[in-house]
Amino acid sequence: MLTCVIRYDIDPTKRAEFATYARNWGTAIPRCGAHLRGYFAPHEGSSTLAYGIYDIESLAAYEAYRARLFDDPLGRENYAFAQAERFIRSEDRTWLRRADR
Repeated sequence: MLTCVIRYDIDPTKRAEFATYARNWGTAIPRCGAHLRGYFAPHEGSSTLAYGIYDIESLAAYEAYRARLFDDPLGRENYAFAQAERFIRSEDRTWLRRADR
């Protein structure tokens, strides 16, 4: 099992838009085959740092998941929403494996 951690740099004046984006992924991500741990928005400290975290079986499973997400109507809508509203300034992904097991 791999955990994908997506780190977002978001526009602090568009936190509501990021919350909508996160809720949409809360439906689309599990439907497309990954286990969503959650989306996390700024609360204290940085007003621009947010995360999305999900688990997937392998990088091969990730490739299939990404294809399903691209074909998913809500997935496509959410990608378009993010591009139109421009609340994500940058994002990067890292892949982690549990070290305590």
